[in-house]
Amino acid sequence: MSSDETDSRDEKPQFVLPLVVRIEREAPPARTDALETAARAVLEFLTDERSTGEGEWARAVADWQDARIRKVVRRARGAEWRRACALPGITVTGAEAEVRVFPPVPLDGWPKDLARLQVSGTDLDDPAAPGPVPEGAAVLWFNPGLDMSAGKSMAQAGHGAQLLWWALSDAEREAWRKAGFPLAVRTAPADDWPALTTSGLPVVRDAGFTEIAPGSPTVVSAFPRTG
Repeated sequence: MSSDETDSRDEKPQFVLPLVVRIEREAPPARTDALETAARAVLEFLTDERSTGEGEWARAVADWQDARIRKVVRRARGAEWRRACALPGITVTGAEAEVRVFPPVPLDGWPKDLARLQVSGTDLDDPAAPGPVPEGAAVLWFNPGLDMSAGKSMAQAGHGAQLLWWALSDAEREAWRKAGFPLAVRTAPADDWPALTTSGLPVVRDAGFTEIAPGSPTVVSAFPRTG
């Protein structure tokens, strides 16, 4: 990813957080639903008791966060999805979207049932424009000048949610968690984007591994109190 990490992170062992989105041929999820579900999946994973303290995933999470915070989204359907769901992880469901997030793995150490899944083919559409942002929801504002695949955008939404989580106070985190992590993904108005990126809110800056140039701001995350 992403954010304002220093180059020293590149010198450490690199890990990736795998996410798998269910895309059945006859019933793909809407794009915004998939992005929002991916963001909530990351938050659910970070706050799961297995990811914190002495939990079974905690060491992998710490190693992953010590380096660049990479996330990769792959797609699955049918038997592929069932095999993915048999692996340790967390499945989060949106309005229709289903996203499963797994403990971090080394860049070259993916479980075979995940490694065989495709990264491409995650192009999704919104059948209708997203509605108003629900009251009390955090907003992940996307850069209106970038064209990213749905899979890339899901990873960026996850980054944005994670940076926002880190920026909150303990009390704000607990309230957000108890509410079920309400959030919305929206494309920022072009005229508002420059001000958002300099507002002091968390900004995701892509590392440039795929699709877009290094350092590109992709998402600005706003909690209701600051949005």
